[in-house]
Amino acid sequence: MKLDLFSVLLFMFGGFISSLSQVLLKKAALNTYNTKIRAYLNLYVISAYTIFFVATIITIIAYKGIPLSMGPMLGATSYLYVTVLGNIFFNERINRRKIIGLFFIVLGIVIFY
Repeated sequence: MKLDLFSVLLFMFGGFISSLSQVLLKKAALNTYNTKIRAYLNLYVISAYTIFFVATIITIIAYKGIPLSMGPMLGATSYLYVTVLGNIFFNERINRRKIIGLFFIVLGIVIFY
């Protein structure tokens, strides 16, 4: 199968918005709610699962232009997004161990490609 750059970028975009939805779920988890149903039916959670659904559709469309074996490799880029977004939204530190881990993820992607 011929590799389509647009499909690769689309797949990575799907992973990025999926990471954004994880940020929304974490924000929801940090809040306190007066009922259990409110913990699941609030703007953060509903928005996050809507974004997850859209990311899934984007990923399915992207698979039309990339080999199936490339999906998990491109999906690994979401670890990069989550690390950066965690730093931006939650002030999570990016320490040496995380940098080394991210380096090996990128190295694995480069070797696979």
